[in-house]
Amino acid sequence: MNKTEFIAAVADKAGLSKVDTKKVVEAFVDTVSSELKQGGKVALLGFGAFSVSEKAARNGVNPKTKEPIHIPARKTVKFKAGAELSGLVK
Repeated sequence: MNKTEFIAAVADKAGLSKVDTKKVVEAFVDTVSSELKQGGKVALLGFGAFSVSEKAARNGVNPKTKEPIHIPARKTVKFKAGAELSGLVK
């Protein structure tokens, strides 16, 4: 499901127009992105939690040349599914 299909599905379920639903989805994405950019966490009870995770620097191998390379430390976004969402997927 892509973003357009998601907006259409949510609009249908909520009984809203696609224009209003698009605004809501974009506001949700902007809000979550902003909070994660500040190093925060967004937890939606029953759905899951978005957080920032730190990955340590490490050594790797370039698969094309087989030469060792250094992979620098970085931050990444992590999503942990809530109990209700996990239960639906079983």
